[in-house]
Amino acid sequence: MAEKIKLFVNGEEVEVESGKNLIDAVGAVGIEIPHLCYHPALGADGNCRLCLVGIEDGRPPLVPACKTPAVEGMRVQLDTDKIKKIQKDIMEFELINHPIDCPVCDQAGECSLQDYYMKYDCQGSRLMVDKVPKAKRLDFGSGVVHDQERCILCARCVRFCRQITKTGELGIVNRTDYARVAIFPGRPLNNRYALNVVDLCPVGAMTSADFRFKQRVWFLEKGEGICHGCSKGCNIYIDHNQEKYREDIIYRFRPRHNEQVNGYFICDEGRLSYKKENEQRLLEALKKGKSIDLDKAMELAAKIVEQAAKVVILLSPNLSLEQMAAGRSFAKKIGAQISGYSDGMFLAGDGDDFLIQDDKSANRAGLKMLGIDDTEAVFIKALEQADLLISVDNDLYGADGKALEKSLRSASLIALSSHLSKMTEQAEIALPIASYSEYAGSVVNCDNILQSFTQVIHKTALPPEADEVIHQLGGPLGSREEIFNEIKKGSGPLAGVDFQRIPAEGLPLT
Repeated sequence: MAEKIKLFVNGEEVEVESGKNLIDAVGAVGIEIPHLCYHPALGADGNCRLCLVGIEDGRPPLVPACKTPAVEGMRVQLDTDKIKKIQKDIMEFELINHPIDCPVCDQAGECSLQDYYMKYDCQGSRLMVDKVPKAKRLDFGSGVVHDQERCILCARCVRFCRQITKTGELGIVNRTDYARVAIFPGRPLNNRYALNVVDLCPVGAMTSADFRFKQRVWFLEKGEGICHGCSKGCNIYIDHNQEKYREDIIYRFRPRHNEQVNGYFICDEGRLSYKKENEQRLLEALKKGKSIDLDKAMELAAKIVEQAAKVVILLSPNLSLEQMAAGRSFAKKIGAQISGYSDGMFLAGDGDDFLIQDDKSANRAGLKMLGIDDTEAVFIKALEQADLLISVDNDLYGADGKALEKSLRSASLIALSSHLSKMTEQAEIALPIASYSEYAGSVVNCDNILQSFTQVIHKTALPPEADEVIHQLGGPLGSREEIFNEIKKGSGPLAGVDFQRIPAEGLPLT
């Protein structure tokens, strides 16, 4: 627990954490100090001067809040006429050459400059000369589009490339009104986190080519989720919208701050993985590739399970702990071999020392904590002796399907799947299940941090969750309470965990 100190803001006493600057310290108790260049992940730059505040009896009396630590007994002034005039003057300065094109700007609705103008300025332009023209729609590479006219030169994007990715593709060139952010000739943004500059940009100068003009942000609903692109489990916002007469559609993933997992950022690959949640979905049951009524398909699948002599249940390491536990109990009940083997979800050498991991599954650590084997040798041996394989959202053809084709030919296949794949094509029966944005659950990341996530997407015809389908096929666990009790019965790190009280930032397991 951080040490608390007391200080005064506009004469009122507040208690804040020590060791923080004024912006973060009083911001945590709901008091806003406007700022444009400061970002907690990048530190204080002090170039915008919008966060200037008064310090009663201070020397100097005016200080940038981003560079001033909160001190016990400090008396901070935010509402004096002098401070208000400074804020108005800086806003006027920032808008001198701005095109004021909010109606067509992709940032409208989530633009700090727009919000601060309405809150701290609201005055008309006094400019009597032409604005300095600058370039528009510049392709900066990696899906980033730059509009120099909207840029306020806060340098967040430049500092991100220098401090975080350490690739340094961006710089500020020229001086005065002609200063602008630019790439070096022939050297565009070329790092795997480049789209974070879009989130960092407080105005509409950096936009995503993927998201531009797809939706106005005020139409989007924001849900909290966990990226399933790799084993890091980065926290994300899932921005989605259900338009009239249409199903709910995800339009983008954005990073959600979690200091314990991903800080303020996510990788570009994870960010763009939202498309997989919209595309190639298995939405109806299939019998040998042809559409069939879901109830009928469920009945046929249950009969195949009942008649099978040796069954292998193959779980995806992307499933939630709850779904894995349901699968494990089902295997125990029918005497089946269970496996978490996956051939296409580990890319050796692909990870880095920041967020991206070699393991492209979200919950392999959870799989191991539940005692489910994921080795190839055990799975292949079991499959060679089996007459039925039940695959739960696992795609064995992900990397080297040919090596498994012979083994797969000797066994019938029931595929529970959220997406169309070769597994669903080959299956005797394919049953649709919900994907991770469509259900609530919990996963354990590569650092053994247990995280929970909620259902974000609601569709009129949402496929059932994997544990519900497993229960209908004969699984013994019919409710979440039964599943949680089953998980807690174990002796590993998950024993005794209260799944209803997992902290928002996650629970480190030992």
